[in-house]
Amino acid sequence: MAGDPPLQAVLYDYWRSSASYRLRIGLRLKGIESTSLDVDLRTGAHRNADHIERNPQGFVPVLVIDGQRFTQSLAALEYLDETRPGTPLLPSAPADRARIRTIAYAIAMDIHPICNLHVTNHLQTVCDGDEATRIAWMQHFMRRGLDAVEALLDDPRSGRSCNADTPGLADCCLVPQVYNAERWGLDVAAWPNIRRINDYCKALPDFAAAHPDSVKAA
Repeated sequence: MAGDPPLQAVLYDYWRSSASYRLRIGLRLKGIESTSLDVDLRTGAHRNADHIERNPQGFVPVLVIDGQRFTQSLAALEYLDETRPGTPLLPSAPADRARIRTIAYAIAMDIHPICNLHVTNHLQTVCDGDEATRIAWMQHFMRRGLDAVEALLDDPRSGRSCNADTPGLADCCLVPQVYNAERWGLDVAAWPNIRRINDYCKALPDFAAAHPDSVKAA
């Protein structure tokens, strides 16, 4: 990992990336200070040789911490939860942990990848640059995925956050996904559980500081 500070937390980031956004939230919930280094997806910086060496998938975020490098946001978040005491990102009971992972995975593994930039850019290429088709694609899969997440949240263990009133792993995924859905024209009012949790979490200082607008303005 030449070129990476061995002990300082460094986040290779892009302000509008949903995966980067969720990791920024997690770092703040854990009280971990990090240096953010921009990888501009608009200019193709994620495809540069130095970033491919850093992450062979060519994605953001990449987190360097404790002399380790993490190239998947959920793996990084679970590592932080296992190595840092304090605010837990996962509940203590095994069944409750599995429930929160289910919600987080439904977002990060089923909704997010199919609407990711490299997927929708390729879609637009094979559709002769039709932006309307790209938007319809994203809205379709986001709507279907959020319908399922809404049902998963219809559970007495949900509260102001996905797990009672303590934001954690699932909320780190949910809030960025809502931001992305609204950006592409979906109205979160269609999902009352999602709307309630999103409104509560995004107003919290750790979530607000990680918001793309806050990062872009910094």
